[in-house]
Amino acid sequence: MTSQTTIDATGPDGKAPADPSDGPSAKGLRGHPWFTLITVAVGVMMVALDGTIVAIANPAIASDLGATFAEVQWITNAYFLALAVSLITAGKLGDRFGHRQTFLIGVVGFAAASGAIGLSSSIGAVVAFRALQGLFGALLMPAALGLLRATFPAEKLNMAIGLWGMVIGASTAGGPILGGVLVEHVNWQSVFFINVPVGALALVLGVVILLDHRAENAPRSFDLLGIAFLSGAMFCLVWALIKAPTWGWADGMTWIFLVGSAVLFAAFAFWETKVKEPLIPLGLFRSVPLSAGVVLMVLMAIAFMGGLFFVTFYLQNVHGMSPIDAGLHLLPLTGMMIVGSPLAGAAITKLGPRIPLAGGMAATAIAMYGMSTLETDTSSGLMSIWFALLGFGLAPVMVGATEVIVGNAPMELSGVAGGLQQAAMQIGGSLGTAVLGAVMASKVDGDLPANWKGAGLPELTPAQLDQASEAVQVGVAPVAKGTPEAIAAKITDVAHDTFISGMSLASLVAAGVAVVAVFVALLTKRGENAEAGAGVGHI
Repeated sequence: MTSQTTIDATGPDGKAPADPSDGPSAKGLRGHPWFTLITVAVGVMMVALDGTIVAIANPAIASDLGATFAEVQWITNAYFLALAVSLITAGKLGDRFGHRQTFLIGVVGFAAASGAIGLSSSIGAVVAFRALQGLFGALLMPAALGLLRATFPAEKLNMAIGLWGMVIGASTAGGPILGGVLVEHVNWQSVFFINVPVGALALVLGVVILLDHRAENAPRSFDLLGIAFLSGAMFCLVWALIKAPTWGWADGMTWIFLVGSAVLFAAFAFWETKVKEPLIPLGLFRSVPLSAGVVLMVLMAIAFMGGLFFVTFYLQNVHGMSPIDAGLHLLPLTGMMIVGSPLAGAAITKLGPRIPLAGGMAATAIAMYGMSTLETDTSSGLMSIWFALLGFGLAPVMVGATEVIVGNAPMELSGVAGGLQQAAMQIGGSLGTAVLGAVMASKVDGDLPANWKGAGLPELTPAQLDQASEAVQVGVAPVAKGTPEAIAAKITDVAHDTFISGMSLASLVAAGVAVVAVFVALLTKRGENAEAGAGVGHI
C-alpha cells in the first residue's frame, strides 16, 4: 500500500520525484536524506543516552538530596514508565500533525526537562521532571523513524536504519562511561545539563534541515477512548513489572495490575474494531512479518536488557571495578554494535531480513550462554569475547526488526509503527529485568543458606538472611563493620559464588529466550510497504 502527499508532491515537470534525492529540496540542506539522518540521530541520542547514563549518577543524587533507595529507583522507573506508556500515542501524533513538528517539540521539551532536573533541589522534583523527559522522549523516537521512512528510498532505508540503530546502541552502551566521567570529574547535575546544548543543536538542525512528510490518508481525528484504554493497559503492565520484585510475583497487588492490564488490552482491542479512525488499526497485525517483528523486539530486549542488568553488578561488585572501568569493559559490546549496525543494514538490503535476524539472535544466544560461564576470576579478555559477540548479534536485530515493523506498515501509520517498535523494546526491557531478576532472587534465596552453612559461618536469623540475600542479588558481600578479616573473606567468597550461580542461571534463561527468537525471526520478511517512502513529496 502506497500513498502520496497532498502538497508539493510533484517536481517542476509535474511528475513526482522517484527518489528523495531527485527532488529539488534534496539538492540543498532541507529534506536531504543523509542530513535528515544526522539530525534525528542527534535528538535520539539524548533519549537513548538518558536510559543508562543516570544509573551512574544515582548514588551521588541520593547522597546530595538525601534520597532513600526506593526514591532513587524512581529516577529510572519514572522515565521508562512515561516513555513506555506514551510511545504509541506519540507516534499517532506524528502521523496526524507531521513528524517534523513532533520531533522538534520533543527535542525542546526533552532538553528543557533535562535542564530542570539539573536545577532541582529535591528528589520529588527530579522524579517529576524525569517523567516529563520520558513523555517528550516518546515524541522524539517514533517521529525520527517516521522521518527516515518518508525521506529515504527503499533501497537505502536499511542502511539509514542501521546507522540510526548504531547511534541508539552506542548511546545506550556508552551511557555508563560518559556518566562515570561526568559524575567523577564534574557533578551529577552535569549528566542532565549536557542535554541542553545537544538539544539546542538538534533544534537548529531540525529547523534548517527537516522537511515535513504526510500521507494523503493520514489520520484526521483522535481515538481518545482508545488512547485511554491503551495507556491504562501499558501503565498497569509496566507498573506491575516494576513493582513485582518488591511486592513479589505471588502478591495480590502484582496480579491485580497484571489482570487489570489484560482487561484494558481486551477493551482496547474491542474498541479499535468499532471506532472510525482507530489508534492502532488491528489489521496491522494481520501482517505476520510485522507481528513477528514486534515479538522479536520484545524477546531481544528481554535477553539483552535483562542479561546486561547483572553484568554491571558483576563488573563493579564482584570484580571491584569503578563505574568508568566497568563502562570501558563493555566497549567491545558498544564497538561491535557500532561496526555491526551499518554492515547489518547492507546485509539486510542484499539478503532480506530473515537470515541476518535469525543469525543475529543465534549469536546472541551463544553470547548469553558464554556469559553464563563467567566466574569470579574470569579474565577481561574472555569477557570481551562474549561482550563483542553479544554486540555483533544484537546489531542486525536492532536494524532488521525495526525495518520489518516500519516497512510492513502503511506510510500513513509509520509513526504508530515506530511507536510499536520502541514500545516493544521498552516492555521487553522491563520484562527482562523483572523476570530475570526473579530468577536471580529465587536462585540466591535457594543457594545462600546452604552455601553460608557450608562455609562454617555463624547462623543467621530469618531477618538477617533476607537482608543478606538482597545484598548478594547485586553482588555485594554483606560484611558488617568490625567483622574479623578471615570471616569477612569467607562471607565475600560465599556472596560472590552465590551471585555467580544466580547470574549464570539468569544468563541461561536469556539464552533460551534468544533461541526462541531465532524461530520468530524466520517469520519475518522485507517490508511490503517500504517503497512507499521513496516517492513521497514534501509539504
